[in-house]
Amino acid sequence: MPATAEATHDVVVLGGGSGGYACALRAAELGLSVALVEKDLLGGTCLHRGCIPTKALLHAAEVADAAREAGRFGVRATFEGVDLPAVTAYREGVVARLHKGLQGLVSGRKVEYVEGTGRLDGPHTVVVGDRRLVGRHVVLATGSYARTLPGLELGGRVVTSDQALGLDEVPGRVVVLGGGVIGVEFASVMRSFGSEVTVVEALPRLVAAEDPASSKALERAFRKRGITVRTGARFASATDGADAVAVRLEDGTELEADLLLVAVGRGPVTDGLGYEEAGATVERGFVVTDERCRTGVEGLWAVGDIVPGLQLAHRGFAQGIFVAESIAGLEPAPVVESTIPRVTYCDPEVASVGLTEEQAREVHGDAVEAYEYNLGGNGKSQILGTQGFVKLVRVTDGPVVGVHMVGSRMGEQVGEAQLIVGWEAHPEDVTPFVHAHPTQNEALGEAHLALAGKPLHAHN
Repeated sequence: MPATAEATHDVVVLGGGSGGYACALRAAELGLSVALVEKDLLGGTCLHRGCIPTKALLHAAEVADAAREAGRFGVRATFEGVDLPAVTAYREGVVARLHKGLQGLVSGRKVEYVEGTGRLDGPHTVVVGDRRLVGRHVVLATGSYARTLPGLELGGRVVTSDQALGLDEVPGRVVVLGGGVIGVEFASVMRSFGSEVTVVEALPRLVAAEDPASSKALERAFRKRGITVRTGARFASATDGADAVAVRLEDGTELEADLLLVAVGRGPVTDGLGYEEAGATVERGFVVTDERCRTGVEGLWAVGDIVPGLQLAHRGFAQGIFVAESIAGLEPAPVVESTIPRVTYCDPEVASVGLTEEQAREVHGDAVEAYEYNLGGNGKSQILGTQGFVKLVRVTDGPVVGVHMVGSRMGEQVGEAQLIVGWEAHPEDVTPFVHAHPTQNEALGEAHLALAGKPLHAHN
């Protein structure tokens, strides 16, 4: 920081989402003076438009399916439909309680919370209105926005996930443009709520960042649920009419729907905020950093969705804590991308950590083994009526480098999977651990037993 600039704070954080508020709270906890700047609502996309509200919708969808399928379990129940305004009230109640709690945490830690749009004026100064906040360190955490496609105008029946949260009635027919995490989650919700759903994905498979076995299982499950899946299909145009939106694909196919939900990913919020002028390297809108979240400019850091890599709230959260501890001189270990757990909360859930089988072979060559344990051998999965698998990827005679799971509630198993991959455990290291019966967690234990050469409930 130039000698002429007098610091107002030890740390100024630009952006109050998962990465930003985590950094601010941890820095304050470590005794640093902190200002946190947010133009919208504390908690950012994750709390108000992403993780929390969408998972509330997914839970409501699970309840709808449970009511609809109650007879399958010997329970007499009647499913009369979905009251979307009531679902919205439930969702907003969850968000409001978490928002209030987060506000209390920020206030209790003595973080100066500054409301307003901030931008950089040099590497150590954030300007908010007529205020100039000067930090010994500045942390960029401005998050992401819902992308659309060139020539595709939003409005009316054409919406992103942001606008989809505000629907007041369940559409009869929905085309979801994009088969990534956001797209398949909303497709799952809409189908459970009673919509006819078609997913259009330009890539050859759904959730293309996952192991191909997971994609195949999800596509099979979606088709069984009555969701139409069109992979390798490129969008051409859309026309929003009085009664429907007409969607045309490049192969000439025309689809008609009551709603076109655009879920083609999220872009970084960096444009016009002075990042490049301050010396940061920006490529395709993303702020380039090293593994320690440093921009290359002394005292200027970046975390979360604006940094290339996984766009996950818990990644930004972990990076925010890491940066705060780095500034405080604690020398924490960097966040390793491959050990960050990933969960797609559709039905069935897709959960993973570490390398896919393809990625493992790129790194380790032919010295790779993979094993799939089918949930058909798991008692709790049979009770729940779910299908899927646990797939392990290991280096031959070495550690497990990837865990991939498909099935209801499998996201709850990814914590142990993360420990296995993160600690470079061999299958033989896991087999002595006793997994409670009957749980889906047993499937992880059974998969490791099989890969260690002593399968019990495995039929393959």
